[in-house]
Amino acid sequence: MEYLYILREALVWIVTIFWLYQLLISICSLIKLKDKPLKIKKDHKFMAIIPAHNEQAVIGNLIESLKAQNYNKDLYDIYVIADNCTDNTAMVARELGAIVYERTNREQRTKGYALDWFLQQKIKENADYDAVVVFDADNIVHKDFIKNMNKKLCQGEEVVQGYRDIKNPTDSWVSSGYAIFYWTMHRFYHLARYNIGLSPLLNGTGFMVKFDILKPDGWKTVTLTEDIEFSLQRIIKGKKLGWATDAIVYDEQPVDFKQSWSQRSRWTVGHIQCIHEYTKKLLLAVKENKTLMNFDGFLYIIGSIPMFIITLLLLATNFLMYAGNGITQAELIIDILRYAVPTFLLPIFTGMFVMWLDRRPIKPMLKGIMLYPVFMGSWLLINFKCLFKRKIKWEKINHVRNIKIADVVTEKEKELI
Repeated sequence: MEYLYILREALVWIVTIFWLYQLLISICSLIKLKDKPLKIKKDHKFMAIIPAHNEQAVIGNLIESLKAQNYNKDLYDIYVIADNCTDNTAMVARELGAIVYERTNREQRTKGYALDWFLQQKIKENADYDAVVVFDADNIVHKDFIKNMNKKLCQGEEVVQGYRDIKNPTDSWVSSGYAIFYWTMHRFYHLARYNIGLSPLLNGTGFMVKFDILKPDGWKTVTLTEDIEFSLQRIIKGKKLGWATDAIVYDEQPVDFKQSWSQRSRWTVGHIQCIHEYTKKLLLAVKENKTLMNFDGFLYIIGSIPMFIITLLLLATNFLMYAGNGITQAELIIDILRYAVPTFLLPIFTGMFVMWLDRRPIKPMLKGIMLYPVFMGSWLLINFKCLFKRKIKWEKINHVRNIKIADVVTEKEKELI
């Protein structure tokens, strides 16, 4: 019993220190910093890249929002990678003026492979572009997106994540759960780190990469979470990513729980793949670079599944100590509540706080807010399942919402126009 007590105390300290660190970093999101000075003044040339698999229903709205950018039309081109499509995605994109590349590869089906296939051709051509911006086909883009990414390039940034907002947050409690999760992460993870010189992470869509840094190798990712993998590759090299709150892209989220379960399972397996591939490399980067940014990147990778496992072990030790009469029933209940309350109740108030800070209406989101613990709790079940079952069947998320950019611009974003 003495050894169990020592183990429990050690696990308590690990979990406590980890979350105290996250809390301290999150507070930094409340800091308002001056904009970085411009290092150069130039209107750069961009490739807007859209990997798309059977997206004829929604890709038109994205292309139209890109064509309406408040930026010199001669300085950006819109490319669509029609990836293993069996519908009219390519035809729709061409009719709207996009340059379409059609790809067929039944074995390598992820977005990472499609991006690398396309970029290798542009690198070989020595294409005359300064940067690429990448979107998912269901996105719609604020008209100042490219202009604001150009500003980041002029400030010396090389890889920048834009603000990934949600175009259908009130469609269902599931899409509301996604919205609250992303809004919270954007402020308390990405913005907080950017404010104090640490590194945010790419979010899968709405990001910019300087073309020069892609030219040596292209886009070399192999996991199911190519955005996180690329971010970790940069952090290992000692390169921090940028964050652009005013470069806004709107993303469609699943409304059906089954589709959400499938998507988040894929993300979790991708995270586990990144853990296997990059934990040692991140630890070595901490040793070699000796920066807080590298240490923070290492904490990110162990803060997902490894911290989940540690928490499960902590709960298990409490039950074993109770079974061995090492603690009373009241102490066991208190210990369980100590983790259940922050896990299931605190996110409700955190989400509402973020919505208040961002001046988002709370009333339309009330159902999603009340069911947010269910959304996050189901993610814990997904994590547990993926510890034992990692072979997942790829299932396409159906995007069908015909929403245009004018339909989603909030009062906050109108101030940016």
